[in-house]
Amino acid sequence: MSRLFESTSIKNMVLANRFVRSATWEGMAADDGSVTPRLIDVQIQLARGGVGLIISGHAYVSKEGQAGNWQLGAYSDVLVPGLKTMADAIHGAGGRVALQLAHAGSRAAFHISGLEPMGPSIMDAESGTAGREMTVKDIREVTEAFARAAARARTAGFDAVQIHAAHGYLLSQYLSPFFNKRKDDYGGGIENRARLLAEVVKRVREATGPEFPILVKINSEDFLPGGLTVADMVRTAAFLEGAGVDGIEMSGGTFLSGKNTPSRTGKPGPGNPEAYYEAAARTYKSEISIPLMLVGGIRTIETAEKLVDSGTADYISLSRPLIREPDLVNRWKSGDRRPARCVSDSGCFTPGFKGKGVFCVVEDREKQRAAKSHPAE
Repeated sequence: MSRLFESTSIKNMVLANRFVRSATWEGMAADDGSVTPRLIDVQIQLARGGVGLIISGHAYVSKEGQAGNWQLGAYSDVLVPGLKTMADAIHGAGGRVALQLAHAGSRAAFHISGLEPMGPSIMDAESGTAGREMTVKDIREVTEAFARAAARARTAGFDAVQIHAAHGYLLSQYLSPFFNKRKDDYGGGIENRARLLAEVVKRVREATGPEFPILVKINSEDFLPGGLTVADMVRTAAFLEGAGVDGIEMSGGTFLSGKNTPSRTGKPGPGNPEAYYEAAARTYKSEISIPLMLVGGIRTIETAEKLVDSGTADYISLSRPLIREPDLVNRWKSGDRRPARCVSDSGCFTPGFKGKGVFCVVEDREKQRAAKSHPAE
């Protein structure tokens, strides 16, 4: 049997296979960030579809850190019962789940919270990250917000947490010299730029205990002039290794990275690998021992097998393919090795922005055409 389908463990979390549902904004939470039945249904489909570890859509840890509408929240104890219902449902369907903890930083949604966005430095409005520069007091408060949210995840029965430090959100902004122009202990060299992330990991560990799995998502690089580099990423991963992080998921890019955003459209050009960050993953694995989850562009089981068999990645993370095919892992396991049906057009997010939740619009159009061609008698 393919190594993709062997059972593994991350600390005390036993996973049925090496497939991970990478955190995906579903656009299905209630206005206050609470769990809804529709959101739970999506997670159940993923668990029944064979995904080894489901990582929730990014859950904001404090109100000023909310990224957008209908986003899952973890900022209040009031939300814990709903989160528990979701975790219990996933476990009932045979799955494992990590709650992704996030703060949007200077990309936060002022129009929702009414609170001024904040980040490591003041950026020009053209960058799309305008907001005030955080004080040391702000930094302390955000660190505590991550710790409290992690404690809520454990109380709610989640199997792990993932700290979101990628894609140009707050912790990613601190890591990146493109966004971080600070002159204090949180700016300058990568040791200082990684300080906030290291402090968040430390407080999350204190809040959840020594045996609770802590994962971190980071960029391979920012694909921005003067942004985070692969060398910076490896140094950051080394800090995280020393801090006792249990797994790292590698992604890349920001909302400002042009064609190299986290959700690239279309197929890779000639000579480019199917997995966007394969080269960076090889560099990571040559120096870091923390298990690596690799996301970005993987659409075939052959590529997934190659990445794992070669030691380039320990786990295969998928996002958009599982929007169209939540049962993709089971399909591949059954012997149907056809590529994922996802066409990578990112049209799935358009209905989410309209309050309809994220779904594959290509699949929806195909079903509508089929219904018109074969109307029920």
